[in-house]
Amino acid sequence: MDSLLGSAVSAVQANAVKPLYALPTAVRRRLAGAPIQIDGNTLDPEVQLLLRADGLLPSTTKSDVATARAHLRTACKLVAGNPRELHRVTELTVRGADGQLGARLYVPKDAGRGLLVFLHGGGWVVGDLDTHDCLCRALADEAGIRILSVDYRLAPEAPAPTAAEDAIAAFTWAVDHAEDLGVDPALVAVGGDSAGGNLAAVVAQQCVSRDLPRPALQVLLYPGLDLVHRRPSRDLFPDGFIITEHDIIWYRDHYTPDPGVRPDPLVSPILAPDLTGLAPTYIATGGFDPLRDDGNEYADALKSAGVEVTHICHRGLTHGFMNLLAVPGAVQEARAHLTDHLRAVLR
Repeated sequence: MDSLLGSAVSAVQANAVKPLYALPTAVRRRLAGAPIQIDGNTLDPEVQLLLRADGLLPSTTKSDVATARAHLRTACKLVAGNPRELHRVTELTVRGADGQLGARLYVPKDAGRGLLVFLHGGGWVVGDLDTHDCLCRALADEAGIRILSVDYRLAPEAPAPTAAEDAIAAFTWAVDHAEDLGVDPALVAVGGDSAGGNLAAVVAQQCVSRDLPRPALQVLLYPGLDLVHRRPSRDLFPDGFIITEHDIIWYRDHYTPDPGVRPDPLVSPILAPDLTGLAPTYIATGGFDPLRDDGNEYADALKSAGVEVTHICHRGLTHGFMNLLAVPGAVQEARAHLTDHLRAVLR
């Protein structure tokens, strides 16, 4: 069995994950090993297989920034599958907090008048338009909406709150230029995964506090929302589930070299004193994510503030599951739930 797993891993390293998931279901289950159960949740066997395939993904141990960025680009290519064909994908620039930012507009074949301004994950340090290209294509195609992916500035070159200010500026640019983008300004949403979910939450809050146009929806995918406090899920899943405790600290220290900025809601939006009046919210968390409790707690706080919230905790999934486009089963079901919601709200 180990030799079969080794052969599958070799194929995956050369050709992405397709060969691994082409194996019969019964074989995949045996390769995944005994079920992993923590905190009352059972890890999805398809994701468990991905994690068990030793050497499948580049090491997540963070050393220097350039290496970490290269690792994420490689990892995303391995798990993304084939990119969706869309009606049009256009490179453009949008307004940032201090000059222009690169961006990419995804237009599906059957595009409605809605737009999601998407802010990629990567701990505010890694990630770019290309690492999340396949995800944005899939969301645009399945939801039938336009996606505007924004290449905000990264740390450590641009520490906090630069990324947050870029995100706010880019979102307001999208609303101002909605007609040029072919969308209804009342149907412009903001969203992102992980660090991008943090930035999307900041945008939704600051649009209220700064009296800016508010998003039609905020989409927070397994967001990291608090750079000050740690919650129990970080102790439950410190290693072995896509993102590690070491990763979280490494990202935090690069994004906020000055610890004094960490309590600011521009950096830790869960610490905002008032959440009333925020946009309707979609929050997706993973049961095996060290950042799970951030999203779960924020969903509860938003509900208490009277915000309309759709919160799904995908109990068998890890951090980063939306990017695992080539993984069947629960990952695809999670994405379908998201795109159904986007279609319902923005179409």
